[in-house]
Amino acid sequence: MSRIRGAFVPFFEFDNRLRGALQAGGLLALALAASLWLGAAAQAQETQIIYPGSMAVTGFPGTVIPNVDEGLPPGVDPVDETFIDISRATLRVFDVSHLGGPASGQLVFTPPPFEVTAGQIGEVFGLTYDDGVRDGVPSGVPNLYAAATSLHGIEIVTPDADKDGRPERQRRGTAGATFMEGQFGTENGGGPGTIWKIDGITGQVAKFADIDSNSGPGIGNITFDPVHRQFFASDLDTGLIHRIDADGRLVDTFDHGVAGRPAHGLAPVADDGAVMDVQGAAFDTEDPDSWGYTEDERRVWAVSYHGGRLYYSVGEKSEIWSVGIARDGTFAGDPRWELTVKADKDYAVTDIAFDNSGFMYLAQRGPIENRYDYSRFADSGKGEVIRYFRENPDDPSTESVWVEAPQEYAVGFPQGNRQSAGGVDLQYGYDADGNLDTSVCTQTLVNTGDKLRDNPEFAEKLAEGGPLAVHGVQITPKELVKPANVPPFGSWFVDFDGYFEDPEVEGHVGDVAVWHPCEGRAGYYQEIPGGYEPPFYPPDFPPPGNLPPCLDVENVQYYCTPRGLEADLYLHDHAGFGGDSIKAQSRTPGVAVTSPMSHAPGKPYTIDITGHYPGDRVDVGLCFYRKSDKDKGGYYPCCKMTLPLRTPAVSCER
Repeated sequence: MSRIRGAFVPFFEFDNRLRGALQAGGLLALALAASLWLGAAAQAQETQIIYPGSMAVTGFPGTVIPNVDEGLPPGVDPVDETFIDISRATLRVFDVSHLGGPASGQLVFTPPPFEVTAGQIGEVFGLTYDDGVRDGVPSGVPNLYAAATSLHGIEIVTPDADKDGRPERQRRGTAGATFMEGQFGTENGGGPGTIWKIDGITGQVAKFADIDSNSGPGIGNITFDPVHRQFFASDLDTGLIHRIDADGRLVDTFDHGVAGRPAHGLAPVADDGAVMDVQGAAFDTEDPDSWGYTEDERRVWAVSYHGGRLYYSVGEKSEIWSVGIARDGTFAGDPRWELTVKADKDYAVTDIAFDNSGFMYLAQRGPIENRYDYSRFADSGKGEVIRYFRENPDDPSTESVWVEAPQEYAVGFPQGNRQSAGGVDLQYGYDADGNLDTSVCTQTLVNTGDKLRDNPEFAEKLAEGGPLAVHGVQITPKELVKPANVPPFGSWFVDFDGYFEDPEVEGHVGDVAVWHPCEGRAGYYQEIPGGYEPPFYPPDFPPPGNLPPCLDVENVQYYCTPRGLEADLYLHDHAGFGGDSIKAQSRTPGVAVTSPMSHAPGKPYTIDITGHYPGDRVDVGLCFYRKSDKDKGGYYPCCKMTLPLRTPAVSCER
């Protein structure tokens, strides 16, 4: 796709005859033909397809009745002859650099997006970008990765038995059944465990990696670790998190059910071995419980690498966990429970994103459904988009380091404003005229949703901003948490497929991912992975004489908070005297360092740093001691060290 700026093409000006809906036997055949806007299938481009601010979105491509011009025999239900339209896109990359004006709840008409069709990659949900390193050289243009999914339904067929040129749709498992064409990209060697790679320069599509053991449930989501140049993908079949190297080779796995749960006092839960068997009598396309998903207690959905740890969500009563990634890129074996999501409904969190202040954003997706007429893939209308931030100071009386009550965003105009479809990410900022401002990092929230502009109460006002049946992406300044932006007239909206005659569909939109490189730019909020610079502790401040070290620092993680820069110190007690508290002092003139009055067991030691310049080295004097010794009065043992901290080369000032 050539980058087109400043020109927005209203979808409704195209020849709608090419998008006409077919009414037959009560069936609204969803998007039977492609419009001019959809263009051709993905192919090699003359110019790159991904730029800073590019927004990738996944979704259901629509349906078609092959050979419908020949008509259907009397008594034949059109839905039985309706199939996934493999000529239409399951992945689109949008240019949202110019939104056409200030946000007023309007639909944005973007330039034609780059597309990848169902015939090429099948149904996909999870998305991530790499770092654009090609043959060891940074190119500045990332590649995009998309993961196979069952979240847009599972469709099966048997060979053509009535000689009408179409295979036979099946509702239940039966001998000879296979996945429908367009389900998993099987024509190009894909399957339910495939991760696809889309070249960010040429647009060429190739299979990147395969989790061969996945029988059909697909992949929950994927994320890229830029420090070690590797990927993580959650397997809905087994519950394993797979670590994948930059060449697409599966390296090893982390089993949350067995290795994670006990870290929070929960009984281990192993995979039950259930698989999706589309030829077995127990399989029912309309019953997700027959699809071979691993048990809910070990079912990992979203994954997101951040600050030296892999964050992930588990189950319908969603919990957020994390596990450290060691210096060599392996799983560190230190899983920890972060929080249990507080939302109105116990829905799976299918996407996690972080901004440069360390705030964590979560998107729910309603329970899986799979209507035979393709109308509904999720029970939408109650899923939330929320964000958490860390307690400051940490409240030792609470179990989590994150605030207990999250902030919520208004998603869509329907009553309740909870239309989340399960995708969330951060975008650069926008100026007053809706133009992308790449000098302002992670200032805008983007999330997917259903029926985003549909509310009879506001129909007249909404009609001024375009069609009402919008299933796609909502774009919102991230500071507009509820009660602000209710109803969301402070947002922009982008439709996934440019088709507006499908008001009743649900769950047809999937994930969203934005390419927003901004690491290391002064004036932005950036959490820096700790423990990599300097690589070893103790530092170059030896203790007096030949005394052995009594304390070292295993890891440091930085966060921006409303009070400034926060450093979390992960300490190792070499002396073994059971220290549980620290005092911290700045040894750098002009810089202030403060530490909390109390410390919760099992949590990092937190200090606040102010008065420094981004990137400065700050020497921090530490005294590590037992609180019970200090409380006795008089002298008490104290393990002392001076810790040189290289602060992030970014500012936490607002």
